[in-house]
Amino acid sequence: MNKWFVKGFAVLLLAVLVACGTSDDSEGTNASDTDKPTLNVVTETSFMPFSYLDKGEIVGFDIDLLDAVMKEAGYEYKLDNVSWDSMLLSVEEGNADLAIAGITVNEDRKQSYDFSSPYFESTHKIVFREGTDITSGEDIKDIKVGVQGGTTGEAAVEKILGKNHENISKYESNTLTLMSLQSGDVEAAVTDNVVADAYVANNPESGLEMIADPETFESEFYGMLLPKDSEIETDIDAALQAIIDNGTYSEIYEKWFEVEPDLDALNQ
Repeated sequence: MNKWFVKGFAVLLLAVLVACGTSDDSEGTNASDTDKPTLNVVTETSFMPFSYLDKGEIVGFDIDLLDAVMKEAGYEYKLDNVSWDSMLLSVEEGNADLAIAGITVNEDRKQSYDFSSPYFESTHKIVFREGTDITSGEDIKDIKVGVQGGTTGEAAVEKILGKNHENISKYESNTLTLMSLQSGDVEAAVTDNVVADAYVANNPESGLEMIADPETFESEFYGMLLPKDSEIETDIDAALQAIIDNGTYSEIYEKWFEVEPDLDALNQ
């Protein structure tokens, strides 16, 4: 047998053996088996200071929180700004893996969605023009009230005025609701307390006032919205708890609200 043939055959055999050994050694470490998927996340940007646009960039408390949770959980994500109704629908239909935009956890929504653990405690405030005689929730019974449609603000007002009452004006966003108050289309608006606080603070010449009424408006909690039976819920909850425990959550909270969070309220 030709010595060059023997040598070539030996080299070829060695290469085959090495290749086989490499394949066996790497079993179970294929990137497709270990890499987590890139998540599709949606938000709605009319909810300052939770999620809003600043020079075309999506920013806010929710956005910083989302980024911290995703990093802790080991997920890459793609964030899209959509309307409120589209946000809810895209999660319900499984086209989005998660939504975050100050979404209140309640029993009605739990019928169609899953939620992460709570990450924020909130209530509602009534916003109105200076000189309007409003001292409690009962005082909005006989006036026109603006709300963002499909929100717990709408539900809170309907408990006072009645479902689909003619004096309730529903808008696509909180921004439009509060602008309608300023223009005189409605006499009061009901929205989440931090949104009301931010709007009045950022519009000092607007002539707006606001009140809280804890006897009328109960506290509620925000959670990240997930499709039913989501496979990432456990990861998200573990990551959220981790950033609460390591102080990252408190840093983000103090950055946006300039007070310390009530962590005990989140763990009830």
